[in-house]
Amino acid sequence: MHGNPLYHWIALAVASALMLPLAIALLRGWVPPWTRGRTGGLRLRAYGILCLYGGTLANGVPRLAKASFDVVMAAMLFGIGFYGLAAVLFLLSAVKDNRARAETPDP
Repeated sequence: MHGNPLYHWIALAVASALMLPLAIALLRGWVPPWTRGRTGGLRLRAYGILCLYGGTLANGVPRLAKASFDVVMAAMLFGIGFYGLAAVLFLLSAVKDNRARAETPDP
């Protein structure tokens, strides 16, 4: 059930190296070049990335700690909740971007 711990360590390391700095940079106001025209939902997108990171933590840490089956299953359900919340936040950011684009006149 716990699997090879190396895979969980790799997933946590990659998530910590990629998702966490990106989310923090977005929350601090950095706008990536590929999203210059879609800045309406930037904060929602950053919170969505943090939810993805939380889901990775919720799924990986109990397995690394060799927790019981019930704890791993509860954490997995909690992680799925994080992933669902991330999907909702990404959808809301897309809606907010579309509204902001519709309100601004074209030059």
